[in-house]
Amino acid sequence: MQNNLLEHSLYYLNALIETSSDAIVIINALGEVEYWNSQAERIYGIPLSSIKKKDISNFFKKEDLKLFEILETKQPVFNVYHQPQPDKHVLISSSPILDHQGNLIGAISIDQDITNIVTLNEKLALKTTELQKVKQQYHLQEQIGPLADIKGHSGAIQIAKSLALKVAKTDATVLIQGESGVGKELFSQGIHEASLRKDQPFVPINCGAIPEALFESEFFGYEKGAFTGAHKDGKAGKVEMADGGTLFLDEIGMLPLDMQVKLLRVLQEREVSRIGSSVPIKVNCRIVAATNSDLEDMINKGQFREDLYYRLNVVSLPIPPLRERIEDIPTLVTNFVQEHCIKYQKECPTLHTSAMEIFTSYHWPGNIRELRNVVERMVIMIDSTTIHADDIRTIFPVAIQPRIDKEGLPQEKAQLERDRIQEVLIETYGNKSAAAKILGISRVSLYNKIKHYQIDV
Repeated sequence: MQNNLLEHSLYYLNALIETSSDAIVIINALGEVEYWNSQAERIYGIPLSSIKKKDISNFFKKEDLKLFEILETKQPVFNVYHQPQPDKHVLISSSPILDHQGNLIGAISIDQDITNIVTLNEKLALKTTELQKVKQQYHLQEQIGPLADIKGHSGAIQIAKSLALKVAKTDATVLIQGESGVGKELFSQGIHEASLRKDQPFVPINCGAIPEALFESEFFGYEKGAFTGAHKDGKAGKVEMADGGTLFLDEIGMLPLDMQVKLLRVLQEREVSRIGSSVPIKVNCRIVAATNSDLEDMINKGQFREDLYYRLNVVSLPIPPLRERIEDIPTLVTNFVQEHCIKYQKECPTLHTSAMEIFTSYHWPGNIRELRNVVERMVIMIDSTTIHADDIRTIFPVAIQPRIDKEGLPQEKAQLERDRIQEVLIETYGNKSAAAKILGISRVSLYNKIKHYQIDV
């Protein structure tokens, strides 16, 4: 009976290890591999048959292994950034394994592969820099003018653009506030292009899309040899890259508290120190931050530092939601139709008055981003030369639900939730952990909702 229980326990343990989406590695006190799941095989490219019962230091440099550190210190670590191989980036959580008498018998490591996130983040930074260089090369800002991409002539948007242009001529720190999808990054770029720093870098950071363990190296960079896997020449951080130009901090409310302290120090002292270096580097960059969070409420909850808030909120720039600038919708729709007809090589249709009325009567919880997505869907799905209200209803049924119709409320609520999840996933470049944090739900709940709403990610 006892043998059966032991045998079953081993089966349970094996099933648990193999079900994990992370690499799980267990070594004994001698450093020999006892467990090596299929995810470890995939991530590190080493089959179980080659490494089982072998000294793990035969496959990795000893200094590259947290497991050996755990055997020595007997202290667990959680979510530590690590680069065990030149092409692999992981977050490691490791713990010692003790018997009932407290004797060390081994160590376990759970490695989350974040290589794709790191690579995507680097590619995004590279593309942003390339785009900025192209814009500077052809002086697009002189040809079309700052804030030209922000369309509309409503009083609400004109007030926001006027304030943005006024503050752009100064070096004042700006806090852009507005709902998701209102165009906060467009305003930040416009402020940069209208400033005396327009020929210098514009460096954006989405604070909601960076894994917490990578914040410091992304912001401040690192010296060569600062940690295992560090680039041989070191790397400049985003703050250093923005020297002379503008640093745009999107979703500033997602910045961890410890990074808030370090950012405050940068704002006060105008200098940064790379990881692994004690030599400060002077930086002169203009800070523009943006948020769709209620920072004052976060301050009351202890989630955001009050001193940093006042440092960032020198000039507050509120961006109106689309429902407060209804008169701009026809202009925006027309522009988006032309943009996507060119993109998909289609003839531009004419929108009947009834079709435009649907666009202007909807409340647009996702703001301009949602409007743009719906127009793109319309251009793709509808081939008529003239688009009527009935055509819009086929591709956007939620827009015609009466707001006071009790029977329509559940459907409308579901559509709003689906749209919001899609927007946040776009904002975080598909990073589900960051998206769940922004939405205020668990990652498991987010996965369930993605499956329920059949959202493509």
